[in-house]
Amino acid sequence: MPMMVGTSGWSYDDWVGGFYPKGVSKRRWLEHYAESFDTVENNSAFYYPVARRTFEGWRERLPDGFVMAVKASRELTHTRRLKDPRELVEGLVEAARGLGDRLGPILLQLPPRMRADPGRLDECLRCFPGDVRVAVEPRHDSWWTDEVRTVLERHGAALCWADMLDKPATPLWRTAGWAFVRLHEGTAEPWPMYDQEVVERWVDDIDRVWRKDEDVFVYFNNNPGGAAVHGAIHLARLARDRGWDVTRTPAGFPELQPASREWNTPW
Repeated sequence: MPMMVGTSGWSYDDWVGGFYPKGVSKRRWLEHYAESFDTVENNSAFYYPVARRTFEGWRERLPDGFVMAVKASRELTHTRRLKDPRELVEGLVEAARGLGDRLGPILLQLPPRMRADPGRLDECLRCFPGDVRVAVEPRHDSWWTDEVRTVLERHGAALCWADMLDKPATPLWRTAGWAFVRLHEGTAEPWPMYDQEVVERWVDDIDRVWRKDEDVFVYFNNNPGGAAVHGAIHLARLARDRGWDVTRTPAGFPELQPASREWNTPW
């Protein structure tokens, strides 16, 4: 599999006039997105339960070879904080399998105030079947211990490498035979863009740790104004220059749209 590069989500009103031409129906945004990208991170299941038939509908709308990562529900990660995970994990996996061969990794993003609990993490990861890839994004510094790293390695779960404000928000651990990277918010202008130098540093880190025949998933989450699309294009071009086989990205940079600073950072 090549390096998969895309954005976190596709349904953003302020992408109209830039990435989405005016006049394209909102119901066709996913198809339009899939004309330029081969992967996306779907955050819908984080906010509310998504039925299998909905995932099946997305599969039917996506071309062969497209990969959709899925963010796990906040009921599992934020409300229960990984406690008693089996029922929720099994329900999520059963529904997400509606994507068929379009199903990519499942992301567990933990609350920023959730302190490390390696036991709960271990119990949760045990609930996922072996053929489903899981990435974990802790957001409290107490998680950065050898015990946590061992739990991730035991289950072949990838520590999500995350960027916030041009800096790594996580250690750059290799815990699985594949990588999952999320870039949440840059400091360049116009906000929340990433400067090309920052993106190049991330390509350097990926290139340093991962072989070019290993699977790497990269998603830009700085969505306001279409900044995520620009970041994905920049990173893909830089990675190709390093000899990586990278999935499709738009041929040119779409016009950026006005982005409100009132955006509630979804990371």
